[in-house]
Amino acid sequence: MTWKSGATLATTVAARSFSEQPKPSKPQKRVTKMKFEDLPKVSRVDGQVSAPLDPDWRKQSLPSTIVIPPGGLPTPKTSEKAQKPVTEQPPKLPNTQLSHEIWRNLQRFPHCLLLTRVGQFYESYFNPAIEVAKLLSIKETSRSWGGERVPMCGFPLAHLDRHLKTLVQQHKRFVALCEEYKKPDGTFDRRVARIVTPGTLIDESFVNHFENNYLLAIGFGDDMPSGDNDVNVGMSWIDVSTGEFFAQSVPFSSLRDNITRISPREIVLQTDLPNAEELVAFLEEEGSLTISYVAVGDSSTTDQSEGSSPSGDIPFAEPPPDDMIMTAQSSSSSPTSFTPEEAQAVHILTTFLRANLLECMPNLPSPVHQDQGTRMQIDSHAIKALEIKESMREGGTKGTLLSAVKRTVTTSGTRLLARRICSPSISVPEIRARQSLVALFHTNNHFRFDLRQLIKKTEDTSRIIQKFLFGRGTASDLLDIRDTINIWTMIKNTVELELTSWKKTSRDATEDEEEMWSNLSVLIGKLEDLSALAKRIESSVDEDQILKRESGPDEQSEEDGAQVSNSRSTQMKCLAWTIRPQFSRHLKALHERLNVLTGQRSNMERELQLRFDVRSLTVRINATGAHVHVGRVKDVRKMGHPDDLVELTKSGSTKTYFYQPWGTLASAIATTENEILDAEKDAFATLRREVNASGTAIRKNGRIIDELDVTMAFAQLADDMNYVRPMVNDSLEYRVVNGRHPTVELGLLESSRNFTPNTVPLTEECRLHVITGPNMAGKSTLLRQTALISILAQTGSFVPADKAEIGIVDKVFSRVGAKDDLFRDRSTFMVEMMETADILNRATPRSLVIMDEVGRGTTVKDGLAIAFATVHHLYFVNKCRALFATHFHDLADMLGYSDDGLNKSRRRSVFPNIGFFCNDVDETEDGHFTYSHRLRPGVNRDSHGLKVAQTGGLPPKAIDVASQALAWLNQNQGNSVIGRAKLKKLGADIVQSTTVD
Repeated sequence: MTWKSGATLATTVAARSFSEQPKPSKPQKRVTKMKFEDLPKVSRVDGQVSAPLDPDWRKQSLPSTIVIPPGGLPTPKTSEKAQKPVTEQPPKLPNTQLSHEIWRNLQRFPHCLLLTRVGQFYESYFNPAIEVAKLLSIKETSRSWGGERVPMCGFPLAHLDRHLKTLVQQHKRFVALCEEYKKPDGTFDRRVARIVTPGTLIDESFVNHFENNYLLAIGFGDDMPSGDNDVNVGMSWIDVSTGEFFAQSVPFSSLRDNITRISPREIVLQTDLPNAEELVAFLEEEGSLTISYVAVGDSSTTDQSEGSSPSGDIPFAEPPPDDMIMTAQSSSSSPTSFTPEEAQAVHILTTFLRANLLECMPNLPSPVHQDQGTRMQIDSHAIKALEIKESMREGGTKGTLLSAVKRTVTTSGTRLLARRICSPSISVPEIRARQSLVALFHTNNHFRFDLRQLIKKTEDTSRIIQKFLFGRGTASDLLDIRDTINIWTMIKNTVELELTSWKKTSRDATEDEEEMWSNLSVLIGKLEDLSALAKRIESSVDEDQILKRESGPDEQSEEDGAQVSNSRSTQMKCLAWTIRPQFSRHLKALHERLNVLTGQRSNMERELQLRFDVRSLTVRINATGAHVHVGRVKDVRKMGHPDDLVELTKSGSTKTYFYQPWGTLASAIATTENEILDAEKDAFATLRREVNASGTAIRKNGRIIDELDVTMAFAQLADDMNYVRPMVNDSLEYRVVNGRHPTVELGLLESSRNFTPNTVPLTEECRLHVITGPNMAGKSTLLRQTALISILAQTGSFVPADKAEIGIVDKVFSRVGAKDDLFRDRSTFMVEMMETADILNRATPRSLVIMDEVGRGTTVKDGLAIAFATVHHLYFVNKCRALFATHFHDLADMLGYSDDGLNKSRRRSVFPNIGFFCNDVDETEDGHFTYSHRLRPGVNRDSHGLKVAQTGGLPPKAIDVASQALAWLNQNQGNSVIGRAKLKKLGADIVQSTTVD
């Protein structure tokens, strides 16, 4: 089998296949070169396969299900010694429980960096400690075990997230977290609870809440792509931190485009995939990807019966979220069955999750099925060239379309906005429904302001629910759920009140107004009533005590989510309890007992103070136990030597005593408090289960609020930047009057400059525009803004223009800007040709194509021929709407343009549906010039390159030489053959006429 790029799947004239291309060596290969079946197999006593991690771990076998990290596995040795598997324990392993647990975990997870919790520290031992210390820049030390020094390093528990960010996000390593669990006999059981990978982050502090952290699996079903066989492949991706789970089937030719759209942090493939190296090379053409493998067994997932889950070994707890929040037909649904490739992708994904989340593995929602036929496809080059999510210059979000249009006030709304602008709709009813809501909030400023103020206070409920499903979360998260539910109720009441008021005053309402309010009513009507859950949390969780605890100086622990302190104040003050005593009879009885015991403590302290006439006397408890404390020198003298108090410690001004009655009472208090702690943990677990039971409704409400957030953000954007509502229809036209580039306009406004708008009329009579003009005059900006306006329009947003009518665009292609790829042995020209081939092979009559300077980087003749062939193909084969900017002015002549009038030239041309437009340079008498960014009909045959060179800072002497050469070339332009002799003489004459230092 040979993997080919998308450009070669439909034609054999494009680039060579991977098997024919030279394979450059990489300094750091991110995926393994070793085949899984080549590894030796060894079974442990328990029947499973293991691989101890020592300097010769290659001798061992791998687990039956293994995740290979991005760093890959070393190539196995071929020596005789390497072929003898060794499973014995290493020599001189100390006979301690900790050492055996660590070594056992290293055997089980040889591909991970193991971090073992020991008390309040995470520690690493043996060979991994050397690498961990180096990667984290912490001190490597050693420990004496079994008579020899063993490498080790460690860090405090509180630094875990910071170091996970370094290991997982920066160095792309897998980290196995071994937690300790206390047994009834006081000893600890240590086992790996979870493996942290780039795609399986849950609630770590370094997770960017404004972006999705997707894990993507790719499945190929029964057919593998080969040659011109553009088969469908399955994609399944999930954000573990939010629970958003999707599945989709796409043609292999558009696989890279969809990967760029999804932007996964990690891609998972199955280990026995044929020709995996070629597939990885194919995927990595779009940049460095974190690619992992997982071994999957035989599964019936390729033959799904109706109603069955896509993966038989993973329970799906929730139905997919309700995506029909508009009156338009939903673009996402849950089919009764998945295609074989989709089912395989889901199976690969869930197998990978189970192999890494281990004890944290939750029940998953059913994957939401996405239909590629209902979404605009933006090719991977366009996503980058248009700078939709990431800037090409700095790599961040500044200067991107997302940053320019972002007006959302919630993190989840921002994530939805990012997904929407990368995957706009092609459903006219859906787009119009969204536009109607934007128009409603655009015309009702005060209403929009009130709702945005409420939405701003809501929490990211999808992440909170996901934490609860993982068995995590705190009592504060419960309060966040309560507050958010109450705000949802306020939002619903506000909308209903506004709707009632509108109905009373809108007797002569237009059809558009009726549609606006009807769509909002339908959307808000889908909000589930969760007030009972909010009341349950309100009556169970003591918010005042939580605030008291969080603002207190004592450091709190977070065990099993209850986040209740196990440490007591030195003066035996009552702890700040999380759960109200009224939650259960048992908890209420414990609190009553504690109150009685606390009262006895106060009475005992008061009796001792009166007995010895010592007001500084207090009864306390700390790490050393219960004792009586006297804190003043004169009071110490008053105490004397009582028979029933045994002196413990003494300093210059204080003294402590052991007092048997207080010891007995303190023990009873401590026992009662521990029972309350356990009861609160049980109560918190109960509340967490109740919230999880309402998880589907909470997710659904969250999605509706996200829709409102995005919709009102578009309305706010239209208000801020003077955007207009475009007319979207099923035609093949594109008419934009005085359109503006959303990002460039914002940058100019920041420097107090104005953007020059332009009108673009792509009609059936003129569906392809050839644009000429000077360098730096704004041709590339015009091309990009044309594509961006269509993307914004089909997301449901208003657009930067005076008027816009846009026929649905199914695909957006861009060949604007390129750079070489020397790592893969591709020149800039080769990269441009591959992008051009991809467009010509995939564009449809409903597509929008923008192309800039096709044919540059080679000879003028070759470049002109390629440019003409490209326009010819776009015109006669693709028949799409296109803007084609070029500096090959002769191309206009080849396309039939003449200077005797645009209409006359069209009638005589074999390309009657091509329009010619240009921009120009305005020169002044003193030698200065300005760019005229506004387009006019015609062809500009002067690119004014010398003016740009002069502006760019070329030395004056270099400009003089270039001016002489250009003047001569223009003078002899009419000659059919200039000849090498004349050019040689030109060079000599210029040298003689100029003075060179």
